[in-house]
Amino acid sequence: MKTPACGAGVWLAVSLSLLAFAGNSLLCRLALMQGAMDAHSFTVLRLLSGAVLLWLLVQRRSAASGVPAPRLGGSGWGALALFSYAYLFSVAYLQLEAGAGALLLFAAVQVSMFVGGWLRGEPLHRRVLGGMLLAFAGLLALLLPGSETPPLGSALLMLASGVAWGLYSLLGKRSRDPLQDTAGNFVRSVPLLLLPLLVVVLTGELRLTLLGTVYALASGLLASGAGYALWYWVLRQIGAQQAATVQLAVPLIAALAAVPLLGEPLGWRLLLAAALIVGGISLALRPATAPRRSADGGR
Repeated sequence: MKTPACGAGVWLAVSLSLLAFAGNSLLCRLALMQGAMDAHSFTVLRLLSGAVLLWLLVQRRSAASGVPAPRLGGSGWGALALFSYAYLFSVAYLQLEAGAGALLLFAAVQVSMFVGGWLRGEPLHRRVLGGMLLAFAGLLALLLPGSETPPLGSALLMLASGVAWGLYSLLGKRSRDPLQDTAGNFVRSVPLLLLPLLVVVLTGELRLTLLGTVYALASGLLASGAGYALWYWVLRQIGAQQAATVQLAVPLIAALAAVPLLGEPLGWRLLLAAALIVGGISLALRPATAPRRSADGGR
């Protein structure tokens, strides 16, 4: 199995991707918490702006190289997974705090990607399995009954969003052109945006402010469009199981950033869950111990 330790460039790309993922949680929660935008419009503007940015980048790259732009990349399944993740993500955050939502999201991502990687033939090493179980214990600690337990309906929506993102990431393992395929997935998702638009019309929940638009555009252009193209490149460098595990750093980043930015409390339950998750990441990403050679050189 490949590991992220194959170069400083990969580690930098991984770090930037994780910051983008955490940024999406914070930006969405900011928009919804302050009433600057409804969840449906946030999804529409986020995916639409990401599609425009990525399409322009593909066209610019094509013009610079003098080669005609290839046909639309990505796939219908990739677009459906992307839309499902983004829409469920926004609706779930109506009642979830940024840190708790990110924990639920990436716990579901981890399980779906571990299972998907295993079904596709990736060996499941003991240390990786142990890391997954330890991190999953963090999810259980978060969901135990108590005053800090997140609302069940929103929690289930976020778990479903995480499964969709896990599937989207597994599809990215096959990508030969991360920018082209990410752009294609975003563009293909645009017709699906009729669903949240229809919900807004039928429910009359439309809320659109300048501040909310700024949050949605930042999420779509930077944290989603650019961040996901980078993530598709990362997925070619590391295994699906390790990609799943390293993403569990996102809830810790989001939870810590939400304290000063959103005024969210950092309770003992969230701290315990974060500690278990970080421990699981460390275990799963620890290099396998090389077998010792005997004193005579193994002869």
